[in-house]
Amino acid sequence: MSAAPASSASDARLRHLFDPRGVIIVGASSHPAKFGFVALHNVLAQRFAGKVFAVNRDGGEILGLTTATDVCEIPAGEADLALVCTPAAANPDVLRACAAKGVKAVYVVSGGYRETGPDGRRAEEELVALADKLDIVLAGPNGQGLVSTPAGLCAQIVGPYPVTGAISIASQSGNTTSSFMNYANHSGVGIARAVSAGNAAAVTVADYLRWYRDDPATRVAFAYLEHTADGRATFEAMRSVTARLPVVLVKGGVSAVGQQAAASHTGALAGEQRIFTGAMHQAGVSLVATVEEAFDAAATFATQPLPRGPNTAVVTTAGGWGVMTADALAASSLRLMPLPDDLRAAIDTKLPPRWSRANPIDLAGGESRDTVPEVLELVAAHPAVDAVIFLGLGIQSNSARLLRDGRFYPDHGLERIVAFHERQDRRFAEAAAAASAASGKPVLVATELGVTDPANPGPAAVRDSGRYCYPSANRAVTALEHLWRYARFRQRRGW
Repeated sequence: MSAAPASSASDARLRHLFDPRGVIIVGASSHPAKFGFVALHNVLAQRFAGKVFAVNRDGGEILGLTTATDVCEIPAGEADLALVCTPAAANPDVLRACAAKGVKAVYVVSGGYRETGPDGRRAEEELVALADKLDIVLAGPNGQGLVSTPAGLCAQIVGPYPVTGAISIASQSGNTTSSFMNYANHSGVGIARAVSAGNAAAVTVADYLRWYRDDPATRVAFAYLEHTADGRATFEAMRSVTARLPVVLVKGGVSAVGQQAAASHTGALAGEQRIFTGAMHQAGVSLVATVEEAFDAAATFATQPLPRGPNTAVVTTAGGWGVMTADALAASSLRLMPLPDDLRAAIDTKLPPRWSRANPIDLAGGESRDTVPEVLELVAAHPAVDAVIFLGLGIQSNSARLLRDGRFYPDHGLERIVAFHERQDRRFAEAAAAASAASGKPVLVATELGVTDPANPGPAAVRDSGRYCYPSANRAVTALEHLWRYARFRQRRGW
């Protein structure tokens, strides 16, 4: 990543992208299949609070909005951001017209630049130089747009629009951005800002991350990166961001064929993977291999406190889950801690003698109405425990579903026991969140029902509590390990 030109605006001026007073859609279209239609529709559909203008060379009305035939017809000073959907050859004139109207940031959706070869590269370099001269922030080109949920802004040519949250995304792949937002909508752990960097001609992924570092709406950043032109600059940028907030990164183009794909995608080659990996770890970045793991990690950073140490306790309603979780912990940098004598004695007062009396804390079916909340509270509050993983949520609701769907319901008192089972699972999810809040420690809840039956009252209550429901214990362990590595990174620096 070379020294950023002035048009990269890796400072407060990026607020014009994410919190604009008004938006102009240049190249708006009345045809539903055109980018210009989709971009205008998405801005209007999410009820962006600022003013919205559209430019279509034929004029007329689109989606109830009267369009201008030229940018020069737009009132000056009413819009900070322009979303440009016009062909590459028209874009220099579009930028000049936008600058004359007081536009401070332009997102260029159009392709036809570096990704197409030498001529496109020259056109891209000229567009960057022009934006620099006009003092306009230039995002893209060849990108899918951006989202800013605090502003109600959906300035993109794809879906979805995510639920509001604290994760912010900067990606060299628009589809990866969409995937991340799909996970957000499924899990309920939402997004603050998201931008497809496209070719990142002027504003780089690192520039967006630096802006997120100082953004009050952002608690964790996710980045997808295929290439960097200056590894040292990337390292310094990442290190400056991780001093404030965690960064989860997926690196594309790690294989020879992946590098070839990256070249055709954004017009640049990936660098040496081994050196890059070492630099990112040194900078405190959570480097992961897949988008699934990245979302697990980012959602955990967004919803859980950092652990003070590696000591992990596992609370499970059945033995097999605990055994597999113990294996996963043994393969990690976390520690399946021995159960302290005083904690064992306290749990003894809550459970019959058949419980495991060790960690994992296998309740062995001995739980009564209040056992799970009480044990979770005891375990999380113990000073030797740094983190808790809770397994078994949703079992009672699964049993209730069999009763509810059977031919004997609602007679024979079944409606009462069904309601009780479902109420218990909701209580358990709420108890996990309460134990975390009271202790200041991460308490992770894992059940495959989060994906196989998200309407189950257990995982549904996890979402309602603002926490993330992990699809498996293994994924919970991996996510918790990312938390611990980042916490240890900060501890070593005295932060």
